[in-house]
Amino acid sequence: MYTEFYNLTGQPFQLTPDHRFFFGSSGHKRAMAHLSFGLNQGEGFIVITGDVGAGKTTLMGHLLSTLDSDRYVSATLVTTQLAADDVLRMVAAAFGLDHEQVDKATLLLRIENFCDANYREGKHCLLLIDEVQNLSFQALEELRMLSNFQTDGTALVQSILLGQPQFRRTLASADLDQLRQRVIASYHLGPISAQETREYIRHRLSAVGWNNDPALSEDAYSEIYKQTGGVPRRINVLCSRLLLYGFLEERHALDGSAVGQVAEDLQQETEQVLEVEETSVALKVEETPPPRDTEESAGQNQDLPGDRRQVPEPELSKPERPAPDTMPHAVPPDDTRDTRWEESENEIKALRHRLESTEAQMQRHERMLRWTQLMLKHHERLLRRRVHKAASNG
Repeated sequence: MYTEFYNLTGQPFQLTPDHRFFFGSSGHKRAMAHLSFGLNQGEGFIVITGDVGAGKTTLMGHLLSTLDSDRYVSATLVTTQLAADDVLRMVAAAFGLDHEQVDKATLLLRIENFCDANYREGKHCLLLIDEVQNLSFQALEELRMLSNFQTDGTALVQSILLGQPQFRRTLASADLDQLRQRVIASYHLGPISAQETREYIRHRLSAVGWNNDPALSEDAYSEIYKQTGGVPRRINVLCSRLLLYGFLEERHALDGSAVGQVAEDLQQETEQVLEVEETSVALKVEETPPPRDTEESAGQNQDLPGDRRQVPEPELSKPERPAPDTMPHAVPPDDTRDTRWEESENEIKALRHRLESTEAQMQRHERMLRWTQLMLKHHERLLRRRVHKAASNG
């Protein structure tokens, strides 16, 4: 929507990783240096970790785009919630090998023969595995076994492991000592700096024909870094919504206050989702009937009709009925009153949650309605311009 308004050739802040938007920050350049060193070694494992949205997948896309196809045959695994044998099948499938209805030994033999054939043609097999933190110890051990494939003392397969920071703890486990010894290069990709955030935004905008429309003030860049912490994916999300905001408000200059308003809207939407989930869980808990007291139930079942046990009734003297004016009023015990009070408080809290959630939904719907009206007006103006242009040409 905003691409036409700002005369852009594409979406500069799309969430799908695209190596064409690769930005060489200081951290990304160091990561590329480690990758280049590891590839020159031609063996073992290269490990790249980073927080969610740090740009690991984009980094790998950039690396693949720079590799010589006459020297490398690459395969990528992005689905890692798999058992050990399934990982081998995915590796075979990524290299284009038949993997259906074959046992593990046959599968390993096909992978080894494929890598050996490429080696004899002067090509090196490269295996890239994303989200490696999801793999089990057994699956990682299967990958280590692939690194044992050799011909003439040369490794036939080299692997690059991409994962989140927790994979480093996994790798430090004693169960993976053999794999850890084969890691020849490792780097952790962190967030970018405030200055690099500014350059990153301008780099992605320039890639789609940005001509300083919209103009971003210096405090807008500072606010974007403050709200995102320099994490590329968070920057993409915030900047995409910022351009949408500028389009809907018909603004060609965006400052820090606009960034703050968009960030607040995103935060409210996130909190609304969390509140709805918490409220639904609380209501489910309240609607669940309390468990029956087993001791009380057992006591009630002792004197069921037909029970052969004879329980003698004690002889009690009949108490005298007090006079009407002296009869005490029935007062519930303190614990009963406390229980009722707690139940009332829980009901009030649940109703308050519902009310706040409804109000947040109404505010969001109101904003969306206002934005929709602005979009309709914008498209109406565009249509009138086209009609006027067609009439002038006619």
